Amino acid sequence: MHARISIALFAVAAFFGSASWAQSYPSKPVRIVVPFSAGGGTDIFARLIGRKLQDNLGQPFVIDNRAGGSGIIGLGIVARASPDGYTLLMGTNGTQASNPAVYSNLPYDTLKDFASISLIADSPFILLVNPSLPVASVKDLIEYAKARPGQLSYGSSGVEQSSHLGFELFNRLTGIKAIHVPFKGLPPATAETMAGNLTMTWDTITASAPHIRAKKLRALGIGSAQRSPLLLEVPTISESGIPGFQLSSWYAMLAPAGTPPEIVRLLQREIVKVLEDPEVRERFAALGAEAIGSTPEELTATIKRDLAVWQKIAREANVKLE
Repeated sequence: MHARISIALFAVAAFFGSASWAQSYPSKPVRIVVPFSAGGGTDIFARLIGRKLQDNLGQPFVIDNRAGGSGIIGLGIVARASPDGYTLLMGTNGTQASNPAVYSNLPYDTLKDFASISLIADSPFILLVNPSLPVASVKDLIEYAKARPGQLSYGSSGVEQSSHLGFELFNRLTGIKAIHVPFKGLPPATAETMAGNLTMTWDTITASAPHIRAKKLRALGIGSAQRSPLLLEVPTISESGIPGFQLSSWYAMLAPAGTPPEIVRLLQREIVKVLEDPEVRERFAALGAEAIGSTPEELTATIKRDLAVWQKIAREANVKLE
């Protein structure tokens, strides 16, 4: 009997202790690890969210850029961090889904070593070609490529990245054959497409819209479910003859596995509150992205869904890295 009472008292104490901890959180600066260089979409969205969380929660949310290894270095830091809510991760579909789909020896498990908090935003990719290419639509491009198997090229942000696997999917669905040229990021791939050294590439609306308007690039289709308000004249890939095709980059906040559920819930509520702010939504829209808040369960389901998709594509395309 005494043992049962002691166990019960311990459980009650633990409950109120964790609740008290959550109520006092955060009591010091919180670090958001961005696994890419400053200035990119992941960094921009992390800083936007971080500033708002700092205003609302009264503690600094400090951005820590840890670029390298397609995001692997930054994720390794977060996976090994203390699960106390003071180290967070700004992840993407690339870091959480496409990387584990192709790397066989990652130093962490993206499903087991991270606690989902919330989706942040979704930014569709846009299919771009050099304006000198005699094509005006996705259908034209497919016909042009089929008549020249192996003669066209496409640039990506690197082997195994979403832009690479997205083209592998596009090639398989359309039956075209194009040469893959990987780069360390999308900006150089886009620059080479503008220069005429590449046939095509994917890029975000944010980065490519000025070049499209200046007629340095031609946009053939966008990888979202609906047309973008920023480029209403550009049809979706789906309505261009490849039903259901979607390709975008999503961003999400995560924490080390084992972070107290009370802190995860608090952060999720605060992030969703930030994303419902009209000023924030307008800022995201201006960057060509849609602000998306979610539950931790919805984020985990998204990661699992995309991981399964990329694993299938990587397997069929024989893309595997150590």
